[in-house]
Amino acid sequence: VIPQGLLSMRKGENQFTVDAVARAHVEQVAMNAVMQAEKKFGYEVTDVGSEKCGWDVTSRPPANTDGSIKPDRHIEVKGRAKGQSTITVSRNEIIYGLNQSDKFILAIVIVDSDSHDGPFYVQNPFTVEPDFGVASINYDLSDLLSKAVTPNETI
Repeated sequence: VIPQGLLSMRKGENQFTVDAVARAHVEQVAMNAVMQAEKKFGYEVTDVGSEKCGWDVTSRPPANTDGSIKPDRHIEVKGRAKGQSTITVSRNEIIYGLNQSDKFILAIVIVDSDSHDGPFYVQNPFTVEPDFGVASINYDLSDLLSKAVTPNETI
């Protein structure tokens, strides 16, 4: 048995970031990009990633002029190092995205050192619930990006 990571590396494919510090940096750049984008709309932004609720950022819009309250946005942030071709999404994130599709946004940020492209927002990124026992699913990054839009208040 030959590990897939070794085969990918020998082919010159960069499927994942091996270094935990580098992965953490990519995720932090991505989180900052999404949180800044949401704050530009005047939204109250909270990092809830450590709560394992199915998304990373809760973004609360200000009340409408008539006093009515708009629904929160629940944003799952996926930072990918430039050159990677897949995004791994957990079962919990997919289930939440399907069950709360009116609130859920998948935000993708492509990170190159300290700079980034995006965020790119995908609404309704998932179509089916994973089979029982599936912990996560890899999605093709280019397919997801083909459905993405730039952040805006109307999503």
